[in-house]
Amino acid sequence: MNFLEQYRQYKSLIEAELENLSYSRQAPIEVYQPLDYMLAIGGKRLRPVMTLAACEAFGGDVQKAILPALGIEVFHNFTLIHDDIMDNAPIRRGKPTVHQKWNTNVGILSGDMMLIKAYELVCSVDAVQLPKVLRVFNNTATKVCEGQQMDMDFEEKDTVTVADYLQMIEAKTAVLLGGALQVGALIAGADEQDAENMYCFGCKIGSAFQVKDDWLDTFGDEQKVGKRIGGDIAEGKNTFLMIKTRELASEMQRSELYHIYHNGHNDQEKIQSVMNLYHQLNISEITLDEINRLYQEAMEALHTVCIAEDKKQFFKEFAEFLIYRDF
Repeated sequence: MNFLEQYRQYKSLIEAELENLSYSRQAPIEVYQPLDYMLAIGGKRLRPVMTLAACEAFGGDVQKAILPALGIEVFHNFTLIHDDIMDNAPIRRGKPTVHQKWNTNVGILSGDMMLIKAYELVCSVDAVQLPKVLRVFNNTATKVCEGQQMDMDFEEKDTVTVADYLQMIEAKTAVLLGGALQVGALIAGADEQDAENMYCFGCKIGSAFQVKDDWLDTFGDEQKVGKRIGGDIAEGKNTFLMIKTRELASEMQRSELYHIYHNGHNDQEKIQSVMNLYHQLNISEITLDEINRLYQEAMEALHTVCIAEDKKQFFKEFAEFLIYRDF
């Protein structure tokens, strides 16, 4: 069975179990209905799939990993509800965000409820694994919140370094993938070092995934990416590409960059002007090199994990899928 077939099997299992949660049957409906709404609008389900895959790779019973895997997905969606409120985002996966469809108070409260439900699901693991799994989940959840604060702090700064940015995306995005893998390994009874190495693999490939997202926003195919190319540039976001541009730019180029964002340029003018700078400084190639560096570090972490090579192959193909995708 190839990677995509195995991934689809895990994903189908997750989707079926998510439907069975059916929170909307509980009252008050205003609190619970947004949970089902958020979970129903889709997503790649990468994190819960990786929990199941890690559990099976270490010889565990996948059925014992399903509820904790759902907990990780519910937690992920909790963060999205609150992120959308903080960003005042109107759309999520092509649908109105929870606070837009209902209101901000409902968004806050239903997000809080999702966090509680996530803990209920994660705590369904066998008692012998619960302390380790809960410690990993708590640590992961803490880092995600720290990463979100760092991301908000960076919005108004032009002194963010590449190291700062990589630390932020690891905390905000990558640690949840790493934590999902670590939890799956622990449920299967893997030793803590192997579980930690799976966590490192997930963090590195999760960071590569985010930097690839940055690259696709500027250099991707609009039809495949499914959104306007250059959106990050138009919004002046501190992506890897923008930060690297500031780092490498000459004084004249920095002055040009300042004027692009402070002289009333429209979005298209900003996108074209910044892309010109990107081309002058070889930012596309530099970004792809960084993605490859993170990928290689992920492979090094995976190499140290004590599972059979045929089991590792799934994770190798998963990593390749994330960093070589064009959407």
